[in-house]
Amino acid sequence: MMKIYTMIAEDEQLAREELIYLLEKEPDVHLLPSAMTGEQLVELYVEHEPDVIFLDVHMPGMRGVDAAKKITELSYMKVPLFVFTTAYDDYAVEAFEIEAVDYILKPYDSDRLQTAMNRIRKRLEQPEKEGTPQVSSHVKAPAAKLLIDDHDRTVVLSPDSIYYAVPFKRMLEIHTEDKVIVSRMTLQELEKKLQGHAFFRTHRSYLVNLNHIQEITPWFNGTSNVTLRDKKQTTIPVSRAARKQLFELFGN
Repeated sequence: MMKIYTMIAEDEQLAREELIYLLEKEPDVHLLPSAMTGEQLVELYVEHEPDVIFLDVHMPGMRGVDAAKKITELSYMKVPLFVFTTAYDDYAVEAFEIEAVDYILKPYDSDRLQTAMNRIRKRLEQPEKEGTPQVSSHVKAPAAKLLIDDHDRTVVLSPDSIYYAVPFKRMLEIHTEDKVIVSRMTLQELEKKLQGHAFFRTHRSYLVNLNHIQEITPWFNGTSNVTLRDKKQTTIPVSRAARKQLFELFGN
C-alpha cells in the first residue's frame, strides 16, 4: 500500500486534534509533524517533503495561502498537494488559484474528508509531471567540457570533475574535488547542460554525480543519504521519491 505522507498546518488545537483523529483512521496516511504557523510550515516542508498538506487559511503571521505560495516557489522538483481548511467559504477562489486539490470547511465532516482523500489518491496515482526525480542519464557520455560562469569570470569544467551542485542564496554552488564554483545559472540549467552524463537529482535541491557516490545509508521516514568520495566525505540527502529510482540506477 502506498503511504501518503501528510502534514497539517493549523494553529487551533481542537481543530488540529480533530483533523489528526480523522486522518489517523486512513490506513494509507502517514502523519508528519504539524505546524502552527505559516513560517513553521515552510520549515517543516523543507525538512519532511510531505505529499499532502492540510493547511488553515488563517494562521498567525504568514497566511496559509501565502505559505503555500512560498512552498511552491521553493519547490525545484516536488510540489505537494494542498487541501485548504477554513471556517469561511470566501477564500475558495484564492485557494484554487494555486491549484489546491480541495477546500474543506470547518467543522470537519468525515464524509467530506473522504471525498478529499479520494481526490488526493487519484492525483497521486497519476503519472507525476514535476514530482518525479529527473535523471539526466545513467550512461556516461563521451568526455566534454562545460563553460560555467564563476562570479566575474568563465571557467572550463569537465562534467566528471563535478561532485554535486546545490542552490545557495540565489546562486548555484558547483562542488568539485578542490574548489567551489559559484554560478548565476539555476540547478535546472546545469542539469540540462549535463544531459548524457551520470547525474541524478537525489533531492529537489541537489544534483549529484553518480560516479562519485561511495555509499547509500538509510535515514528516516523512507529517506536516505549518499556519501560522496570527496575529501570531506560529503553527505547528500535522498528524498523518498528519489530513493527507489536511485537504487534502480545501480541495478537493485
